Amino acid sequence: MKIHNDAQAMIKNIIADNMPQQAVENALKAHEFTGNIYLVAIGKAAWTMAQKASDFLGDRLVRGIVITKYEHAQGPLPRLEIYEAGHPMIDENTISATQKCIEMVQGLGAGDELLFLVSGGGSALFEAPLEGLGLGDIQDVTNQLLASGADIVEINMVRKRLSAVKAGRFAQIVAPAKIFAIVLSDVLGDRLDSIASGPAVPDNSTIEDAAKVVEKYNLKMTDLQRKYLLQETPKNVDNVKTVITGSVRTLCDAAAKAAQALGYTPTVLTTTKNCEASEAGRLLASIAADTHAGRNSFKRPCAIITGGETVVTLKGDGKGGRNQEIALASAKGIAGLEDILIFSLGSDGTDGPTDAAGGIVDGNTVANLKAKGIDIDNILANNDSYNALATIDSLIITGPTGTNVNDVSIILCG
Repeated sequence: MKIHNDAQAMIKNIIADNMPQQAVENALKAHEFTGNIYLVAIGKAAWTMAQKASDFLGDRLVRGIVITKYEHAQGPLPRLEIYEAGHPMIDENTISATQKCIEMVQGLGAGDELLFLVSGGGSALFEAPLEGLGLGDIQDVTNQLLASGADIVEINMVRKRLSAVKAGRFAQIVAPAKIFAIVLSDVLGDRLDSIASGPAVPDNSTIEDAAKVVEKYNLKMTDLQRKYLLQETPKNVDNVKTVITGSVRTLCDAAAKAAQALGYTPTVLTTTKNCEASEAGRLLASIAADTHAGRNSFKRPCAIITGGETVVTLKGDGKGGRNQEIALASAKGIAGLEDILIFSLGSDGTDGPTDAAGGIVDGNTVANLKAKGIDIDNILANNDSYNALATIDSLIITGPTGTNVNDVSIILCG
């Protein structure tokens, strides 16, 4: 079916256009290094960013450490130690690899410079709990926040206050050496203090902000955790220069470019989608149905593009991710409609704790699920979108992509 082939071509081109190598090279070309160069790369795109930096810097790079998600490293890199760790939940490998970074940078002097490559996922992949706290403390708070439906800014606002490397504290450890940070943004509005919880930027959140999140989601915390929440984070970091190289805007621009090349008139509706995944899915379906019926201003063939990051408030014990839930939640609203397709994609290739990047549905999805004895409402109530979509071959599987610039959801109307 042509519209499905078009969607697959778009997915391929969207990811290809958002790989960070060229952006990293451009940033490095524009920066003048004056001393010994060391490297720390964190996040789901850490290996890809570090590879380009290693190629560009060559023997000028003294030593470096890369921390990325399991199965995201693609082989050894010269002069770099590569570690894989847990995401979205930190694990022992996270803490041990972060400790190696701390040990490396503690010895740097005023004539040295640290190239700090940051991408989404860094909050889970770069962690050193404050004194008296352990892995379990961080895991418990993170689990509560993830299950509650808190957004990424709220999650990071709390866990950065339990960390010895987040919220500008890593920059303080690196001083007096300077830091040149190249950041691939996965946070709406490109808030540097939220991307990977801001290890090398001043923290813009306050004690009061964090307390509101704790109260909003009724988080259960120990006395020591609450004590650390009442300690203010660094508000001034003066040894860092930062460049942002990619964001959800570049993701949506790439989607528009890919759609136009395939003959669709593209419209980027928003780059700041931030709501429950199921709500986003239902809204996309209503826009698609109106477009199909000619009840709005979109003229077919068209591609309606939305970028951002939704949340899932867990109510069941199923398997899935926010993009899979968006796709599945949209299926009922386009049931029976021809030449309509909706897909939602995480640019990093891993949506939630699954091996899928997202999901893709069309006017036949509801009927196909019914034929398998699957009821969409029951599946959504159990947050089991992965297994439902897998049953009808409607998962988007890309594998780890090497980039991470948020999510995009697209309506294709043929």
